[in-house]
Amino acid sequence: MTSVRTRPERAPAAVRRNGGRGPALLAGLGVTLVLVVLLAAGRGQVQISPAEVIGSVLHRLGLEIGPLPAAPQGENALWIVRFPRVLLAAVVGAALGCAGAVMQGVFGNPLAEPGVIGVSAGAAVGAALAIVTGVTVLGGWTVPVAAFAGGLATTYLVYLLARSGGRTEVVTLVLTGVAVNAVAGAVIGLLMFATDVAGVQAIAFWNLGSLAQANWSAVTLAAPCLLVGLAVAHADARRLDLLTLGEPAARHLGVHVERLRIRMIVVTALLGAAAVAFTGIISFVGLVIPHLVRMIAGPGHRVLLPASALGGAVVVIAADLAARTLVEHQELPLGVLTAVIGGPAFFWLLRRTRNRAGGWG
Repeated sequence: MTSVRTRPERAPAAVRRNGGRGPALLAGLGVTLVLVVLLAAGRGQVQISPAEVIGSVLHRLGLEIGPLPAAPQGENALWIVRFPRVLLAAVVGAALGCAGAVMQGVFGNPLAEPGVIGVSAGAAVGAALAIVTGVTVLGGWTVPVAAFAGGLATTYLVYLLARSGGRTEVVTLVLTGVAVNAVAGAVIGLLMFATDVAGVQAIAFWNLGSLAQANWSAVTLAAPCLLVGLAVAHADARRLDLLTLGEPAARHLGVHVERLRIRMIVVTALLGAAAVAFTGIISFVGLVIPHLVRMIAGPGHRVLLPASALGGAVVVIAADLAARTLVEHQELPLGVLTAVIGGPAFFWLLRRTRNRAGGWG
């Protein structure tokens, strides 16, 4: 008896039915991102209007169009402080949003995201070790590389511990991530105990999350990681769609599940570590944003991945704007602010999902 294998290029029906909202959502998020960037770049101790922000950019591009900042030091404020910070916020938010969407898709687990499964904590441990030991073998790349290695090692450790009988158990994955996060927190605490005051302050930066140290070098290092991660994840979007049907169905449709999962683990570690390496731990972005996007446009990853990236960028830029402007002459920790907002949002999502499913049992 001859079996017919279905071509893996055809997405599940549920994905196709929700695809109509995708272009509108992507366009709306793109416009929102531009508006938020203009607003964030102009707000601060030196006030610059959106028209002046646009004019400054156009003049830098060689186009004599639009007004330049009238405020003293306005150009320096834009190009030395504001733009690096806003662009790094966009890169970090996009990386976290995309990483969360990838994790949830590859594990079929709505609770999976870089923070829950330990990649953020592992990357922070790697960065903290580099800070405390004072290793500078790779120069400016030392801390980001240490963060990437820590995030990759932690993610793969969680994946291995969650495997049982050739498959990944959802509950085991979450519980393993909780345990690894606890161990990573203990290691960070020990490193803070063993180091000096400067080391404690540097490690505290990772725990609280901040964009205060943003610069053009950080943007140029983090942006390529985001682009590579997005490209690889988007290339596997249809395979991730098929994986939502379950492992047996995905295998029958031609998906090599283990290779896909390992590849996506590397992508998640790359994206998560690129974010954590320069800003510290920023909670809930990778968990809540893909949920919200999925509610609007459905589970299709061709829309879910870029929309989660755009949504994450918008949220982190807006949160950083609030962090540096809500209290005059002071800056709130970005990671704390996203947790304060993301925690209740995630609780609402849990309640909504439980009510629609008729309970967890």
